[in-house]
Amino acid sequence: MPNTIIAILGSNIFGGNADKLLQEAIHGAEDAGCTVERINAAHINIDPCMQTFGCMTESHCCVDNEAEKYYRMLKKADGIIIATPVMTYGIPGALKCFMDRCQPFYMAKYYRKQPFITKEHAKIRKMLFICIGGMSAEDIFIGPKLTAKAFADIIDAKYSDELLQNDMDRIVKIETKPEVLKAAYEKGFSLGRGIVEARNQN
Repeated sequence: MPNTIIAILGSNIFGGNADKLLQEAIHGAEDAGCTVERINAAHINIDPCMQTFGCMTESHCCVDNEAEKYYRMLKKADGIIIATPVMTYGIPGALKCFMDRCQPFYMAKYYRKQPFITKEHAKIRKMLFICIGGMSAEDIFIGPKLTAKAFADIIDAKYSDELLQNDMDRIVKIETKPEVLKAAYEKGFSLGRGIVEARNQN
């Protein structure tokens, strides 16, 4: 379906700070005219990548669980929103597991030279990355951003925007930062509007 965005929550806490920012971004994207489908990475049934390398020759993963369902969602998406906390200068394990299980996208694009995403569709696809960190250190987002950018490249979705908020150990509740919640909405709206406009031009 055109104008579809996949929103991925990296936290396991529903109603937590990352979730609230994701919800704002979702509302913005929906107000811009997009349909949003959500994946809660910590609550889905997928196993870690076992590096069997079956996807070097096949278009699917040989580990039989729900991963194929999410591959289909990612393939049809025009946009991706990821919202996650920082964990040990990286991202939570469940979200990393989800990204690692997208190895078939990597093999199709870089090994077999038969990417799942057409060049025309890749021109539309964009990613918004939302990340919160407990510490006030500015470098806590280096690892998460590198991982998110690598994932965006693998699935052919341009890393187009980000919202980063550190010092959450002191802030505690994101509701005390209404300007950040507003930014999440606005960035979600901007992502959605860009997708709708790009689709209308095709």
